[in-house]
Amino acid sequence: MRGFKVLLLTTTGRKSGKARTAPLGCFDHQDGYVIVASNAGQPTHPAWYLNLKSNPHVTVQVLDKVIPVTAEVLSGKARAQAWQNVIATAPSYAAYEKRTTREIPLVLLRPNK
Repeated sequence: MRGFKVLLLTTTGRKSGKARTAPLGCFDHQDGYVIVASNAGQPTHPAWYLNLKSNPHVTVQVLDKVIPVTAEVLSGKARAQAWQNVIATAPSYAAYEKRTTREIPLVLLRPNK
């Protein structure tokens, strides 16, 4: 995992069915991008995370490129490795982890082929 940048994540609202777009920090990953469902350390997951759990086929915009991706929640060793890279690149995420009792989900956004 390399640098930190911003992308626009567009999900489908799980209740409304409407397109919902959220600007998020992301981290380059060999298979795409990793995003962090930290919700600034709040006790609940962010709405965009719940939407992509309901429908993992989403789009992202990075600079001027719109990319269809499939979201996969990382777990186990993959999550642990990605988390170490996240907090090494952006230490503020470690503070979010301390504010909450939930495990902060990491989501891999893998471009569709």
